[in-house]
Amino acid sequence: MRLLDRYLLRELLIPLGYCLSGFLIFWISFDLFNKLDDFHQDNLDAFEIARYYLLQIPGMLGEIVMPVSLLLALLYTLTNHARHHELIAIRAAGVSLWRICTPYWAVGLLFSLLLYLLNEHWAPKSIELAEQVRKKHSSNPVDSAERQWQNDLTFRNDGDDRFWRIRSYNVATGEMVEPYVKWRLPDGSHRQLVAERGVRSNGVWTFFNARESVPDPSADSPRVWEQTNVLAVAEFSETPEQIKSEIKISQLSGIRAAKRVQLSIVEILDYKRLHPHLTHSARAMLDTQLYARIASPWTCLVVVLIAIPFGAPSGRRNVFVGVAASIFICFAYFVLQRFGMALGTGGHLPALVAAWLPNLLFGGVGLWLTTRVR
Repeated sequence: MRLLDRYLLRELLIPLGYCLSGFLIFWISFDLFNKLDDFHQDNLDAFEIARYYLLQIPGMLGEIVMPVSLLLALLYTLTNHARHHELIAIRAAGVSLWRICTPYWAVGLLFSLLLYLLNEHWAPKSIELAEQVRKKHSSNPVDSAERQWQNDLTFRNDGDDRFWRIRSYNVATGEMVEPYVKWRLPDGSHRQLVAERGVRSNGVWTFFNARESVPDPSADSPRVWEQTNVLAVAEFSETPEQIKSEIKISQLSGIRAAKRVQLSIVEILDYKRLHPHLTHSARAMLDTQLYARIASPWTCLVVVLIAIPFGAPSGRRNVFVGVAASIFICFAYFVLQRFGMALGTGGHLPALVAAWLPNLLFGGVGLWLTTRVR
């Protein structure tokens, strides 16, 4: 790494660290004041509250803190360099503006990859763990149990032509109470299974005190019920993760989906695998969520592209102009993002265009403005 790259990177990382920590402190403080009464009702002590917010950090970073912090730090850093004419001196030495910004592109790419990992792998688990900490001392065990168990769950695996009806399903353990399954055999006939309980072990669904309907060619009745204490059915390909996606998506309304990205890529793909023949409205909602989840991490690179033309032009300017500009840019970006999500979810705009609209528009404007920087 050249000396110039190390210098520019160091000058960025210091305000970036302040911005990240400052936004996190502000976010946590604001949320803490709103939830103090709830924490008191949940009988949480100071250590458990601290652990709750420590687990919430991945979700906070992935939602808004990282892009906003990067934008504010970049605008501050570039404006500060421009005020002291450092960028003019570097460019006079024959270094182009694009080459000067190489460390910023590297940080933006690193943040994009980190944002993807946060949104897909760490944030969903951390949110669930945080809720477990919050309800650790729940005074109402019935309410706590209801959060683990989903009652009267029904769903259909359209790909394998299999229908499930479950009296109670434990989201945490994947245990079923009184499951009923009906599916079609290759010869066109149907089979049914009713059990007292079902669990998934070693990748196979195992049912206890099960009754299965089978054809009876020697009798007038088309089928008989065979009683089995333990029955393992390897052909049932539905996984607990797919069932959890089914529950989450079935509870997601169009209004909630239009506001922000609610689902991970894995959850959407699992649901579409179970339902290859979706209605137009359901497909529009899921495709918009899918493309928005893919487009979301690249916000950090768009932030770099936007910050360069706003912070790099020469001249003595107040540093607080960068703060005001970052607030305006973030407000405009997230308004456009919500607008695109609403249009895509409602089927008024192709899902791919709706999800990538903010990145394409702001990235294109940033690229055009950067070429005009003197």
